[in-house]
Amino acid sequence: MPTTITTDVIIVGAGPTGLALACQLVRYDIDFVIIEKSEGVTPYSKALGVHARTLEIYEQLGLAQKAVAQGAIAGKVRLLERGEVLGQVELSNIGKGLSAYPFMLVLEQSRNEQLMFDWLKQHGRDVLWQTELESFSQDDTTVTAQVKIKRADAQTIVGKYLVGCDGPHSLVRHGLGLAFEGSTFERLFYVADVQIDWKFTHDALTVCLAPHGVVAFFPMPGEKRWRIVGAFPEGLEKDERDIIYEEIEAQIKKEAQLELDITRVDWFSTYKVHTRHVDKFSAGRCFVAGDAAHIHTPAGGQGMNTGIQDSYNLAWKLALVLKHAGHAQILDTYNEERLPNAKRLTATTDRMFNLAAGKDWFVGLIRTTIFPPLAKYILSIEAVRKKFFILISQIGITYRAGSLSMHEIGGNDGDDKFEVKAGDRMPYFEVDGESVYDQLRAPKFHLITFSNGETGDVPPVPNDPAEDRWQRESELDGIRSYALLVDRYVLRLSPPVVKIFGTDKPFNLLLRPDNYIGFISSDTSSGPLLKYFARLFNGDSIRSATS
Repeated sequence: MPTTITTDVIIVGAGPTGLALACQLVRYDIDFVIIEKSEGVTPYSKALGVHARTLEIYEQLGLAQKAVAQGAIAGKVRLLERGEVLGQVELSNIGKGLSAYPFMLVLEQSRNEQLMFDWLKQHGRDVLWQTELESFSQDDTTVTAQVKIKRADAQTIVGKYLVGCDGPHSLVRHGLGLAFEGSTFERLFYVADVQIDWKFTHDALTVCLAPHGVVAFFPMPGEKRWRIVGAFPEGLEKDERDIIYEEIEAQIKKEAQLELDITRVDWFSTYKVHTRHVDKFSAGRCFVAGDAAHIHTPAGGQGMNTGIQDSYNLAWKLALVLKHAGHAQILDTYNEERLPNAKRLTATTDRMFNLAAGKDWFVGLIRTTIFPPLAKYILSIEAVRKKFFILISQIGITYRAGSLSMHEIGGNDGDDKFEVKAGDRMPYFEVDGESVYDQLRAPKFHLITFSNGETGDVPPVPNDPAEDRWQRESELDGIRSYALLVDRYVLRLSPPVVKIFGTDKPFNLLLRPDNYIGFISSDTSSGPLLKYFARLFNGDSIRSATS
């Protein structure tokens, strides 16, 4: 007999984006059902790169070190033309001082999915595998999904919200009628995961430059394992489904012009490269995330990381509305913040991809003649290395223009005199030799006071005098109703902090649960906090929700 499941959030799709959302909802104690039409996590490597911002998110789940241990750090880029090494660019510590993870990690999608799925299982949650969304509808209060479970009766799932993490052919996106416009790169691309015997060491991304494109060899965890990515020449008439592996290998050897022996093939695929994004990330009580919302070229390895960050952005907002009676308008900021990012990302990856694979003769000239000698020199300049890492690692994504970024506190107490602004990611620095992010793992807001006094945090420990003081201050300042949602810290205005923020005067900083800055102000009273939370909550509602 058909049954009905009731939950808070229905997640459609258990790839990296859906699993990341499920993990975050566990942190916030929000009930969910996650469905996936496949039998389990993907057995294929698919996406490879894991960037610093994603590792910072994994850190809050206790997964960052596990990911690093299972992956391989991209140590350098080796540039070749006609089999000859043109130069090498060091990458292993390119983001030093900007993140606790100053590198790009090579860890295939299958392992990322397994890490998150294992974490869910350890926390008592599971995925409804072999379960496919057939249709859904919504009204003012609920979303109803009709799903089909393999070898079982159809089932109904009723939730307060639904999130489509169901890939580029998303049924959720189609059902919502969201536009998904963009372009397609006409050449046919290939990818192959293989074992190679050749003269090159396994510690570098090896890029073979050619007049009509590149062949890239990515070192993968495991002995002699590599991923090869390249393209067939323009004008190939064959359908991608008709390409056999031997044709791919012949093209690799023709373009790379290298002595190599591919001894084993684990997986290969061919595909067209598309660049598209939705016109909005939500409609009513339904949202899209990851490839359901945006697809782009593989340049820079941005896809999987962006989907995980979509989920990270949405999860805490759903939690505020569902659990703490936050204004429903908070959910509008998901589209407000993530859509501009999707637009920037598609434009940036398009430019990078055109340099690597563009057919124009001038682009080919730049790729093979101008770029190689300049690359090593350019990336030896510290300021350029820093800019490159900030872009590629996604730590530079900012929501300064968003409505959750409060710039004007009142009088002269806004963030105009600070180097860091509301809407920026919390900068990385060390406190007593440890990453500041080590103190920012709880799924809460974090109020940090930077003072000229001694270093010391104010942990939420019962009966601790510092905690008693925070509670007393909350009562006196009229913010007791918010105290349970906020961790409070007092940190010293150390030289790194002064340099990063551009001031040696005491100031307060409020971090959102995703560690983006809500406000920064030299006014260290409760006024800015009250003003900020007035944007998020109705006072009476928050009192009843947190009492």
